[in-house]
Amino acid sequence: MVDVLTWTVERRVLLADRAERLRKELAEIDVEVARLEAAEVVFGQYAEATDGGRRDDPVVEPDPVEPDPPATQASGAGGMLLVPHRVEEMSEEVLPADYQRIVQVVAGASDGPVKTREVCEKLGLGVLPAQTEAMRGKLRRLADRGWLHRTPSGRYGPR
Repeated sequence: MVDVLTWTVERRVLLADRAERLRKELAEIDVEVARLEAAEVVFGQYAEATDGGRRDDPVVEPDPVEPDPPATQASGAGGMLLVPHRVEEMSEEVLPADYQRIVQVVAGASDGPVKTREVCEKLGLGVLPAQTEAMRGKLRRLADRGWLHRTPSGRYGPR
């Protein structure tokens, strides 16, 4: 009988000690979760304020790009943009050939704005997520520089 009582007391003390350690660990985890939530809010505000770093720096405005022959525009050398900011008088011909095809596919879509995957399919490219990322970057660049219109749902249409 005494052995059962001793075992019960020892077990209770052991479990009480373990419960106290778990409470402390839970409190530390709660603090870490609160820190991460605060970091998410701050980062969200930063990303919203900077548009996620996708736009060119608004402090340094690039000089307007004069329409030059396509070979000069497409070179990307000497700090020239491969995809220039669109000015009203510019035609698609100032874009590199692959960007011209993208703009033509988007403009030729009869169902309205298109998804990145649809552009890849029409151009005969792969449609796996890893394969569409390069196209998504090109579409975003064209939209950011005024060649295409990007909908809030992430689809692209002609400007």
